[in-house]
Amino acid sequence: MDTNKPTPPAKATPENGLAELRVQIDSLDQRLLDLLNERARVAEKVGEIKRAEGTPFYRPDRVAQVLQKMENANRGPLQNKHIASIWREITSACLALEAPQRVAVLGPQGTFCEQAAIEYFGSAAELIYCSNFDEVFHATTAGTTQYGVVGVENSTEGAVARSLDLFLRSPVHVIGEISLLIRHNLMRQTPSLEGIEVVLAHPQALAQCQGWLSQHLPRAERRAVSSNAEGARLAATNPAWAGLASERAAAQFGLHIVAHAIQDEAYNRTRFSIICLPQTLNTPAATGKDCTSLVVSVPNRPGAVHDLLVPLKNNGVSMTRFESRPAKSGQWEYFFYIDIQGHISETPVKKALDDLKELCAFYKVLGSYPVSE
Repeated sequence: MDTNKPTPPAKATPENGLAELRVQIDSLDQRLLDLLNERARVAEKVGEIKRAEGTPFYRPDRVAQVLQKMENANRGPLQNKHIASIWREITSACLALEAPQRVAVLGPQGTFCEQAAIEYFGSAAELIYCSNFDEVFHATTAGTTQYGVVGVENSTEGAVARSLDLFLRSPVHVIGEISLLIRHNLMRQTPSLEGIEVVLAHPQALAQCQGWLSQHLPRAERRAVSSNAEGARLAATNPAWAGLASERAAAQFGLHIVAHAIQDEAYNRTRFSIICLPQTLNTPAATGKDCTSLVVSVPNRPGAVHDLLVPLKNNGVSMTRFESRPAKSGQWEYFFYIDIQGHISETPVKKALDDLKELCAFYKVLGSYPVSE
């Protein structure tokens, strides 16, 4: 017998092919881990320089540029939205090594505000939970946190009035925004619609689901609470109560989702503003995809509101939002909240705002910042 005859190669099988691919993935994972740690060590050195210079650790314009650069360099098969999510988490983890970022959000755990903060800052941010938006503004103003996240507008119900009012007297400004697709789920202790006496949620959520609730739970009381997650927390204490909240809240409080996505409008989005004191972070640099927000009032005279629009038109600046809120002076006066395309450092925007300011009895720029995709 010829003992030197070579052993024939093993027959290729799906199992062998899968094993080889897993070996490749394991090798790639190790290389990725080594590169991520190398990036983290560079980030620590960046943090040391920033600490010595006293410059801000977090820069939303820089984050936006990094994400855009990665999306432009992407050749697939990963989708750009997934590339953005991965790199946001990488930057979040590295930033935490430079300096942990404290962020005030509407609590308890499981709110859409919490989700917005995580999607914007990444999961490495240290979240401080507040019972209402007043507390978010106070925590940010007092320096308890560096940043805050507040809801400002919903695609179904319009402006979040309390947030707009709080901007008037707060020294914070807006340095970023994020828009979330909002899906409200009905949840309770048991997996049934039977026997629900009370539905608890934030007033905006109750309004966004009023059609569904009127059809399916016409006799249930609709009780407004400080947040949807608070409604879910309360629903966990009483078998006759149900909450309207996110899937995160259902998992957080051990509730069954008895009806998914019951909002009346399928494309229901909420826009959240990222706020901070100017001394924490000044106006972010222009990125080419920016928004400038301001609040103004004008003397109560014929044509005054029309005159507000003339400087924008004359300078070729587009307005993307126009909201009015009572000034609560008893004189039928109003504050107008305006969003325009462009950055305050750009010549057309600067000229338009200079001209606009001359017409106003009250004028305040709320922020100039990168827009949310």
